[in-house]
Amino acid sequence: MSKVLIVGGGAAGMFASITAARNGHEVCLFEKNEKLGKKLFITGKGRCNITNACDMETLFSSVTSNSKFLYSSFYGCTNGDVIQFFEGLGVRTKVERGDRVFPASDHSSDVIGAMEKEMRRLHIDVHLSTGVSRVKAEDGRFSCVELANGKRVYGDSCIIATGGLSYPSTGSTGDGYRFARECGHEITACMPSLVPMEVSEPWAGRLMGLSLRNVTVSVSSDKKLLYREFGEMLFTHYGVSGPLIISASSQVGGILKEQNLKLAIDLKPALSEEQLDRRVLRDFEENLNRQFKNAIGKLFPSKLVPVMVELSGVDPEKKVNVISREERQRLVHLTKNLEMTLTGLRGYDEAIITRGGVKTKEIDPGTMESRYVGGLHFAGEVLDLDALTGGFNLQIAWSTGYAAGNGVQ
Repeated sequence: MSKVLIVGGGAAGMFASITAARNGHEVCLFEKNEKLGKKLFITGKGRCNITNACDMETLFSSVTSNSKFLYSSFYGCTNGDVIQFFEGLGVRTKVERGDRVFPASDHSSDVIGAMEKEMRRLHIDVHLSTGVSRVKAEDGRFSCVELANGKRVYGDSCIIATGGLSYPSTGSTGDGYRFARECGHEITACMPSLVPMEVSEPWAGRLMGLSLRNVTVSVSSDKKLLYREFGEMLFTHYGVSGPLIISASSQVGGILKEQNLKLAIDLKPALSEEQLDRRVLRDFEENLNRQFKNAIGKLFPSKLVPVMVELSGVDPEKKVNVISREERQRLVHLTKNLEMTLTGLRGYDEAIITRGGVKTKEIDPGTMESRYVGGLHFAGEVLDLDALTGGFNLQIAWSTGYAAGNGVQ
């Protein structure tokens, strides 16, 4: 069998190495970090959201870039196959809300450890703290990798699994894009994705640390709705974060680069404006002689109360019994439509993934092989593929890693 060189020891690279070695190839993996799976270690807040146990239709619809390209690899290595793979390595799994799959132990280190153990069993030659400076091709075919120390390592094929640009502290510094370009590939425009967003309103910073559950978030441009979802979000010193916001960033990030967008939060999505008005009226009737600022504590978290008072335009000292119907309805509308101006995305340091990468039209979807350079394959985030949160991006890494590991000859 052939000698396969793998550049990058993250999720896609490790999975590709195991797949290729199980097929009988001699596998040599280069990782510039001092250990494998550095980004994998921090995914899912350190718990490692391995995949999503949804049906295939949901799996494809959760991919936000080039989902059709993944048809062959997703069916070649399904989410069920991934669960079975890890269970086979002794990693028990569990399914949580939103069909998210985690190791039963809640430790990402168990996922990495199981893969490392399998790599040792398969005698995969792992070189840690070993950077690759170039990937070279000759006469339209992969030739060798050149290490940072100048040494050349020759092989029959190469899998580039270097990740994107997100969380550069884990080693994702865009090396794979340079390797791909030097081999004649086009890199589509890259940007942070699944990332918090910044807002212009100064009052948002006063809410730093406040988490809102069971709210509906909408993002729109000139009254055109771009995103709407129910769930949880968080205020930060620069703007907004949390699951709803991070998911929204993958849908609206491209437009946000060109123009500001409107973010609206419905704080009481279970109630219509009429129902909410009746609820507020009841609260007011129970607090007739109290000041407005002290009468709405049941409606909002305490940290949010002063901001809502300020934005409502109602005098905070005003007694509830003299608040007009118009003022009350202004509060109701604000509660259903708390607006902010989105001004931009946070940087790669805070982005879960990178949007953009090696152009998928230049890659064979069945084997992840370059259409320009024989024996050169790509896997994972280095490709122009990204998805929503919930284990879908790791599924892309496993499936493309499997396709590349199977595709080498």
